[in-house]
Amino acid sequence: LQFTEEKLGQAEKTELDAHFENLLARADCTKNWTEKILRQTEVLLQPNPSARVEEFLYEKLDRKVPSRVTNGELLAQYMTEAANDFGPGTPYGKTLIKVGETQRLLGAAEREFIRSASINFLTPLRNFLEGDWRTISKERRILQNRRLDLDACKARLKKAKAAEAKAAVT
Repeated sequence: LQFTEEKLGQAEKTELDAHFENLLARADCTKNWTEKILRQTEVLLQPNPSARVEEFLYEKLDRKVPSRVTNGELLAQYMTEAANDFGPGTPYGKTLIKVGETQRLLGAAEREFIRSASINFLTPLRNFLEGDWRTISKERRILQNRRLDLDACKARLKKAKAAEAKAAVT
């Protein structure tokens, strides 16, 4: 009732401290940017949406995500197979072997980067959103309910004093 009356402009609303309002605004901003950064980093690390969904499902089911061959490693594998077909002694075969080995190293470095970024960067962001932010939201709801209770009590007291003053006049 108090909430509805406040929204309709029929009841007074106790304002929170300006510094506290500023902190709430900063918390909301932090949450929004953290979500955007988390999503975009996930897109950068795994551009394939279906693979991201699969990884998400494995994560929610507490199962180990199967390791994928990176594009660089796959290219390296194709180059090595092509080199063996052309013959490792031919100039083209030798070149394919060298480039394939370099691609394999690049693919392994990419895999390590993805693993490291997931552990060292994405995990703290997820921990904030799933832990700290939930706590902040819960405490904010509790504060809002307490403020509504306070305002409802103030309104009842004001009505009681008005009725008492009216009875004293009569």
